Amino acid sequence: MIVGYCQNTADLNPRAVISWMRPGSLAILLAVIPAAAMPGPLDEPHLNIIPRTVSEQVRIDKILSPPADFSVAQPFEEMPAGAATVRARDTADAFSQPSANMPFADELDFKVGNGLFRKLWVSSPSSTLASDGLGPLFNARSCQRCHLKDGRGHPPEGPDDNAISMFLRVSIPGGDPGAMAEIADYIATAPEPTYGTQLQDFSLPGHAAEYRLQIEYEDVTVALSDGEVATLRRPTYTAADLGYGPLHDEAMLSPRVAPQMIGLGLLEAIPAADILAHTDPNDDDGDGISGRANIVWSAEFDMPMLGRFGLKAGAPTVRHQSAGAFAGDIGISNPLFTDPWGECTSRQSDCRAAPHGDRDDRVYEIDGEGLDLVTFYSRNLAVPARRDVDDRQVLRGKELFHATGCASCHVPSYVTHRLEDQPEQSFQLIWPYTDLLLHDMGDGLADHRPEARATGREWRTPPLWGIGLTEQVSGHSYFLHDGRARSLLEAILWHGGEAQATRDAVIDMPAGDRAALIRFLESL
Repeated sequence: MIVGYCQNTADLNPRAVISWMRPGSLAILLAVIPAAAMPGPLDEPHLNIIPRTVSEQVRIDKILSPPADFSVAQPFEEMPAGAATVRARDTADAFSQPSANMPFADELDFKVGNGLFRKLWVSSPSSTLASDGLGPLFNARSCQRCHLKDGRGHPPEGPDDNAISMFLRVSIPGGDPGAMAEIADYIATAPEPTYGTQLQDFSLPGHAAEYRLQIEYEDVTVALSDGEVATLRRPTYTAADLGYGPLHDEAMLSPRVAPQMIGLGLLEAIPAADILAHTDPNDDDGDGISGRANIVWSAEFDMPMLGRFGLKAGAPTVRHQSAGAFAGDIGISNPLFTDPWGECTSRQSDCRAAPHGDRDDRVYEIDGEGLDLVTFYSRNLAVPARRDVDDRQVLRGKELFHATGCASCHVPSYVTHRLEDQPEQSFQLIWPYTDLLLHDMGDGLADHRPEARATGREWRTPPLWGIGLTEQVSGHSYFLHDGRARSLLEAILWHGGEAQATRDAVIDMPAGDRAALIRFLESL
């Protein structure tokens, strides 16, 4: 058994992980990076890690063992973010609180980061020199416009609603496979020649928006046990009113709703080795679950890294994810994505030639300091405390969650790295209910658009913490990557592929057990 985590993972002997990793996990380490660069997926250069001791690892193994008694709550279960957990508020601000263990000296950074997250960007040139650079094509004028109250976005509700917290990613097959030769099973794609990698539905005056998102739903009924019936809605997406000509014949579109923002720094602090320990690409243990790691190229460190963030785990760090959103969603240049015109392609020449916020006295529209402050804010949006952990129905639902196999992908708990300079995330027992891995979710949820190693049928397991507060925070109960599910039950019923057996078990269980399972999820 490995007894510590090396800060320099080049010193880690991959053979030492055989005894403690899930079957097939070592194969991931051997496959995703060539031997000369082994073990690349474990590299975490963005973290200042203090290795664990032998006694700490023993304690961790004990506390993370699966529950044996479902008549009582587990120790510390009511604190999903460890010492960073905040009390559960009954307002829409429940997701907008700083980590409870944040040092007082850092609270100003959190508040300034919040200001930048909420800032409304304006077009160039402008007298507000610190806020110009918007677009010219964009999906929103601020981070907050998509992640309203730091919560979950939603698809447009009727003809009078816009898609400000939802957009379509786009790409075409092909690209340069040699560019990612270091990553095994990488699926090469290329930006759509005219529209880039995502479609923007807003634009500055004088520029056409790229499209209008059009969604049509078809009702699908599902018969449940005890005479109950659920109605799902199957969406069809159309990029209507294209502003720059037709899409490429092989364009692949993928709908994305903005996810909630809580707990991101804690997810980033989970040891990569602990995530890879749950991989089983060949289902060697025969449980039907074949979690795979997405290995992506880091724009921050110019190397392959474990993907953790985004609906297909396409970003390795919170800073990378934040920088990508500034560039793609708002059209704001930054140290990682430097184009001042954002997503405008070479075919959109007027867009590229328009005024922008990069000037002699300002290299990027948001500089490194500003990006770091937004990253700090995003890392430290706190997870609210669990509710009703001792309730009998909640405990029954938790037992069913484990018995039906939900916990195979929605792994309940981890202990984060011990970190030198991030006290909020350092050595915390957390309960995010995710493995951060890719899983085949079946034809029903397939978008048929690859992303790095993720196929068109695979999605990252989303964290479940805070999911019971979605309606309170976001004003709706829409779930899954595109918001098609209008309830937690509908979200479960859309599960297929690796989760088909679990879905069928939920359909067949007595109605009272289904209610208990939903009650447990609502307590998270």
